[in-house]
Amino acid sequence: MEIFKEFTFESAHRLPYVPESHKCWRLHGHSFKVAIHLVGNLDYNTGWLRDFSNIKAIFKPLHERLDHNYLNDIPGLENPTSEVLAQWIWTELKPTLPELSAVRIYETCTSGCIYRGNIATCKSKQ
Repeated sequence: MEIFKEFTFESAHRLPYVPESHKCWRLHGHSFKVAIHLVGNLDYNTGWLRDFSNIKAIFKPLHERLDHNYLNDIPGLENPTSEVLAQWIWTELKPTLPELSAVRIYETCTSGCIYRGNIATCKSKQ
């Protein structure tokens, strides 16, 4: 069984490692949408994998940190691409949502990222 819960938040950011001529180097904002996906077994007593209101409560502290804030100022989001944001959300949620299977980010209506907890390495700028 797979379920998901979607959230939206408004945030500003800039991408510090793209060339200054790139539009994303400049300060700008997005209406982000994030979907939290969980996979697990259906509990036949409750009829749920997990209560959606529980997912909402677990995500609330992250929402408060992200919504109407400058992402670059949040520790771990100094280079807040969709990919980095998806990994950051995963890392924050996984300890309290062990059924977490994917974090899906939409930074625009047509562009985004899906992170499934794969081990990834980031190369720092030399």
